[in-house]
Amino acid sequence: MLREIVLDTETTGLSPAKGDRIVEIGCVELLNHIPTGNHYHTYLNPERDMPEEAFRVHGLSEEFLSDKPFFKDVRRDFDDFIQDSQLIIHNASFDMGFLNMELSKISAPSIPNLVIDTVQLARKKHPGARVGLDALCRQFGIDNSKRTLHGALLDSEILAEVYLELLGGRQVAMSLISEQENTKFEPAAPKKAYALRPHPLVNLISPEQKQAHDSLLQTLGETPIWQKYKN
Repeated sequence: MLREIVLDTETTGLSPAKGDRIVEIGCVELLNHIPTGNHYHTYLNPERDMPEEAFRVHGLSEEFLSDKPFFKDVRRDFDDFIQDSQLIIHNASFDMGFLNMELSKISAPSIPNLVIDTVQLARKKHPGARVGLDALCRQFGIDNSKRTLHGALLDSEILAEVYLELLGGRQVAMSLISEQENTKFEPAAPKKAYALRPHPLVNLISPEQKQAHDSLLQTLGETPIWQKYKN
């Protein structure tokens, strides 16, 4: 069973080295490339102000985030959710840079999980095409009308659909569903028992013929030839 986690973050800016912090984490679970409905989501108090340009991107204000947990408070729950699963991230170096920065601040080790960057995957599959999330949604006909602002959980759900399309589309999901269904053992229904039917010629034999047949068998006094040589 292949378990993958589609992950996205929202931040106060573009550079963890310059003091920007994570303000939201959203994750979606996939089993064999199929969304299970399980997810992880949290807002975070960045312990700093919210620049106007970042607020215009995700709409998360300093006031809204003021009572949210710190990263150190959610780190265990986050680890428990992602476990050792492969991570699916759009522009992975950005999100991984921020996550590992937050871990370093609490003297925790960096995330060791394998990562698939869907930006790189899209460039490989469609050279020269635009690889932004909105552009890929248009290319694959994925409805992203709810994405008026960036949101980590919503973007993870959309990215899960994009990732599936990059792998080959609905055919991949349907084949995997079929494989899962084929592994289910269903006991066969008991066969209906039918009463034995007499051969239609039985009624054409006269009592005299039947008596003569029985007498012949007694005269032979041995196993009938059709049973003796049937093997």
